[in-house]
Amino acid sequence: MTDGWDRRQPGTGATAAGSSSAPPPPGGPGSPWWSDALADPWRDPMAPAAVVVPAAPVPGAEPEPVTDPDSARPRLRHLLIIPLVTALLAGALGGALGYAFAIRGGTAPVLGGAPIQPPELAQRRPESLAGVAERVLPSVVTVRVAVPDGTSEGSGFIATTDGYVITNDHVVAGATGPATVVFNDGSSASATLVGQDPESDIAVIKVAKEGLRPVAFGDSEALAVGDPVLAIGSPLSLANTVTAGIISALDRTMQAGEPGGPTRYYAAIQTDAAVNHGNSGGPLVDGAGRVVGVNSTIKSLVAEGQEAGNIGLAFAIPINQAKRITQDIIGTGKARRTVIGAQVGGGGVGAGVGVRLVSVEPSGPAASAGLRANDVIVTLNGRPTNGPTDLIALVRKFAPGSVVVVEYRRGTSRRNASVTLVADAK
Repeated sequence: MTDGWDRRQPGTGATAAGSSSAPPPPGGPGSPWWSDALADPWRDPMAPAAVVVPAAPVPGAEPEPVTDPDSARPRLRHLLIIPLVTALLAGALGGALGYAFAIRGGTAPVLGGAPIQPPELAQRRPESLAGVAERVLPSVVTVRVAVPDGTSEGSGFIATTDGYVITNDHVVAGATGPATVVFNDGSSASATLVGQDPESDIAVIKVAKEGLRPVAFGDSEALAVGDPVLAIGSPLSLANTVTAGIISALDRTMQAGEPGGPTRYYAAIQTDAAVNHGNSGGPLVDGAGRVVGVNSTIKSLVAEGQEAGNIGLAFAIPINQAKRITQDIIGTGKARRTVIGAQVGGGGVGAGVGVRLVSVEPSGPAASAGLRANDVIVTLNGRPTNGPTDLIALVRKFAPGSVVVVEYRRGTSRRNASVTLVADAK
């Protein structure tokens, strides 16, 4: 008899049901011992739909062993499922343990890449913008002073270890009491006014505090258009703000000042770094973290009396000029103003052809260089002078004693002269 695990086909080692040579099964057809074979759950589904009985035994041959249909038999799918489930469980356990060890060890897996350090352990390169900001921020302060109509607030930066701080004159102008300096760490201290120069818009205050970190000074004459810069300060009372940009232009001459106040002339550094009210007096630093300018003024599209904001046109006093004025103020209490020794009028004949000298002071720098009244100065050290503001701003950028080359026109001829600039008599 077979329960279906016998895969022999009819006619091969066994006789198919219904063969005339096979002896009739005991009990005849309809015998109950095989009538439910087709419903047997142990039957091989690929076996033929017939009941196969063994042939008559050969005398002397071993009887065919009988298999118990109720005995457990391994199946192919069982052999495959068991190792598969084991592998899945092992993988899940290994992943969980790996994640736990990674978290405990200070790293965590990142999609698409290798594990990285947590932010608190990440190190920025010193030459990166983040590295520059980290070095300079401890040297930048917020400056607040009481004025008749409220509080004036701006920025400043520490120039020396003994507490001298550079800021703009217009930040401390009209102060009715001592200034307050707020440091990068949130601490504050009272400061006294050392001196100020309204025409250059530079003021110096001093604060008594230990452990001050002064800035590093750069060379504003070594700048080039396109150099990266950072502007640092407290725009709109948002302390410790850092913005980035580039040098947009150099020796951008302009005239500025409030109604009724002093007229200020700038041969300024122009930048597109975001600068707003409150940035005044803060440093403009280069890619190495050296101060190259003092943020001072912005251009705006708003009407007079309205609040101005950043439009990418900001201007800084060159640090070479600001540092010289600071040294004058610390040393003597006031700054020297550089002059050429001539009175200037309108432009020359035609548009954009220079600045006419109305008069020349006897024995002054211009006269000593051979210049006369009605001469038209066209360039100063190669910079065009198309109006009085250009000439005044460029002259004041230089220190007294500097020698500059002036190209001028007299009648129809063009000439050059070397002029040694001097300080005025004030």
